Amino acid sequence: MDPIVPQLEKETRRRRRRRMFDHARIPVRMMVPNLFTLVGLCAGLTSIRMSIEGRYDFALAAIVFAALLDGLDGRVARLLKASSRFGAELDSLADFVNFGVAPAIMIFTWGLGGHRSLGWIAVMLFALASALRLARFNASLEEDKPKWQGDFFSGVPTPAAAIVVLLPIYLAQLGLDLRESPLLLNLVLAYTMVIGVMMVSNIPTYSGKLLGERIGREWVLPIFILVMLALACLVTYPYATLAIASIVYIGFIPWTLQRYRKLERLHAPPSAPAASPSPDTEPENVAADTPDTSNAEPSRVIEIRPSETKR
Repeated sequence: MDPIVPQLEKETRRRRRRRMFDHARIPVRMMVPNLFTLVGLCAGLTSIRMSIEGRYDFALAAIVFAALLDGLDGRVARLLKASSRFGAELDSLADFVNFGVAPAIMIFTWGLGGHRSLGWIAVMLFALASALRLARFNASLEEDKPKWQGDFFSGVPTPAAAIVVLLPIYLAQLGLDLRESPLLLNLVLAYTMVIGVMMVSNIPTYSGKLLGERIGREWVLPIFILVMLALACLVTYPYATLAIASIVYIGFIPWTLQRYRKLERLHAPPSAPAASPSPDTEPENVAADTPDTSNAEPSRVIEIRPSETKR
């Protein structure tokens, strides 16, 4: 048996015995982030129902609404100092339903259902990849990482993957329906599987966590204007806005990878120089250890075979 297995079992039992909350009376502020998460979970479940009924406008709106709430609940928890283990587990469960199951059901009922088993395998791969992505993210929370790595995710996060994987639906609403050609529908199938693989990959993607720490005073009003403009475009032209955002996000990944490698080289620990041998002692030692064979006679080796007699 692996000697680390008993230690893992002991640590698991210790965590299960630990209480979810340290006090019998819980502050009301601890419930606020969980309410955001529950509302987002309701939106994800509603999206599944709308997809089954073929009402893709409402299904997509529910997923986008759940993504907005997912970006708020963590920040609200940090602002109110209301983070808890219960909230983290509930958030992971909601993310799996909202951004793993709901988009998979939506794109399967929209177009991949014609592929039958192959289409179901593609959307199932996407959903399983989101579950593995969330499990890896929760396991990596206890790892100590440099501060600069906090601005990057490992792989595509599940909310972004849920928005990006629905790009064929946005294009269909804009007049480019990929379901009209079997070849193009095969591209949708491959595209869904590629996005699923990118979630569990180690490709660094920008997280923006360090962006909200401090901003210049001159950037406050421009940021407000840009946010209001983005929301206005999302409400007025939802499919065009989401399509452009998805394409920009995918094209932004190579730049993020280049930026990550640059920071990795910048923060790499300096390598210690190799110790060079002393030039004063090395020639003497070499001369002392090397025998002088310049005047020695070459030795003769006489081979005696077993069949021959010694002369």
